[in-house]
Amino acid sequence: MNSKNPTHLQIILAQVNPLVGDIPGNTALVINTTRNLLADKPFDIVVFPELVLTAYPPEDLLLRASLDVRIDAALKQIKQEKFDTHLVIGYPGKEDGRLYNMLCVIYRGEILATYKKQCLPNYQVFDEKRYFDAGVEPCVLTIQGVPISFSICEDLWEVGPTAQAVAAGAGLMININGSPFHINKADERLATLRERQQEAAMPIVYVNQVGGQDELVFDGCSMALDSDGSLAALAPACEECLFPLSISWDGQRAEIVKGEISPLEEGTTLIYKVLVQGLKDYTRKNRFGEVVLGLSGGIDSALTLAIAVDALGCDKVHAVMMPFKYTSDISIENAARQAENFGVHYRVVPIEGLYDSFMDSLKQEFEGTDIDLAEQNLQARCRGVLLMAISNKKGYLVLTTGNKSELAVGYSTLYGDMAGGFDVLKDVPKMLVYELARYRNSQDIQDTEMIPARIIERPPSAELAPDQVDEDNLPPYDILDQILELYIEGDQSANAIIEKGFEPDTVMRVLKLVDLNEYKRRQAPIGVRLSKKGFGRDRRYPITSGWKLGD
Repeated sequence: MNSKNPTHLQIILAQVNPLVGDIPGNTALVINTTRNLLADKPFDIVVFPELVLTAYPPEDLLLRASLDVRIDAALKQIKQEKFDTHLVIGYPGKEDGRLYNMLCVIYRGEILATYKKQCLPNYQVFDEKRYFDAGVEPCVLTIQGVPISFSICEDLWEVGPTAQAVAAGAGLMININGSPFHINKADERLATLRERQQEAAMPIVYVNQVGGQDELVFDGCSMALDSDGSLAALAPACEECLFPLSISWDGQRAEIVKGEISPLEEGTTLIYKVLVQGLKDYTRKNRFGEVVLGLSGGIDSALTLAIAVDALGCDKVHAVMMPFKYTSDISIENAARQAENFGVHYRVVPIEGLYDSFMDSLKQEFEGTDIDLAEQNLQARCRGVLLMAISNKKGYLVLTTGNKSELAVGYSTLYGDMAGGFDVLKDVPKMLVYELARYRNSQDIQDTEMIPARIIERPPSAELAPDQVDEDNLPPYDILDQILELYIEGDQSANAIIEKGFEPDTVMRVLKLVDLNEYKRRQAPIGVRLSKKGFGRDRRYPITSGWKLGD
């Protein structure tokens, strides 16, 4: 710094959790957050996330005829507050009949500047080109003598907008985001921000939304990079917070006064936190007070129960063991022990009588046929009927417990174990299920195995037939998960996967199962997205298809 008396900007990164479509509620969130901040101490700038007035992603709500009226009313309400600070607010705005992903800077009731997002993502879960036109111009506004450039999310992932900002004389960039989590996303973000910072040679302030929205989880992790590319501030993952930041300006160069750097969570720690956040917000935002799930004594339902308790509290979780004649004693014992460990509501509802009633009704239809998968699936469907009846009667959200590996190959029963409203493990491969279960056990300060070790160590089984284990029908999960990752997330062909050393018959069988069971996945409940290609918004394959496996 050259000046003896540099200017200091006090900025708040408002890492908030808005609700998609609730424009009045999100407007109140902006107003109340700002009002409470200013009651404590003055701030020069308060920065809210991308599209905060609608929350991200609003999808086809952007096509509603009343959108303009509602957004105009929201901006008018905010302006009427005449806050003595600069508010940076994201919203969908229409100009000359075209809809843009925009931000504005409001100060004392006046809009000082607006910016239209230039780079519209149209990949993975993003389809902004369906809704928005692209802006073309930079936005640089001088606040307290500091020339600040404003941009929105994807604008930082491409070179053009940052170069424009530099050419327009910016000394600091503020970028607002609706950036959802996927595994390794934090590293990708930081690397991209560093690229832009090095190109621009100025600090970058990055503000992200937090919270769950259907299958997406926004992990927050708002941050700031200083003029040398170092991480100067980092907000916590998966937590709402108002994160303070101080910028020093000497008339030529901005520097970030070293701020708080929260622990950089990664691996199973962050994944578990994201799963908890996703379930918590889906339940809360859809106004479910409590949840219910089938607790089988196996690893998947065990992990689902743990996540549910951590998201909602044990008093909001109901677990039902629904044994049949093939259910082993150890499964019944495991379920009871885990329910006791977590302190949830627990009951046992046998299904044998229900199953026998169904079989009696189907006696004529099944006459002359051998026992096969129909009878196994009927057991699962009995359980689904019971859970959905409890849901209807008591208003609980039914949690299904299928993992990504099972859903990929159709190792699940439509209207049976797939019956429910939310699948926490939908994008969690089986081997990661084991990792997360061990992680959860490691977090208990009372040195108690909350998920009993014998649940984790026991060979997985649907227990729909005598002495059944999953590997009777599937490759070992460590092999299966590798093949699935290459095919689903890597989009690699059968031949390419075989060339990596996997047994050809196994590869072809697994890939055929994935393609065949698209119809099941279309009818599955949504669940938290963890990977770059989860089932749902990411991966869109036809059910009816003549595509042949091979190259």
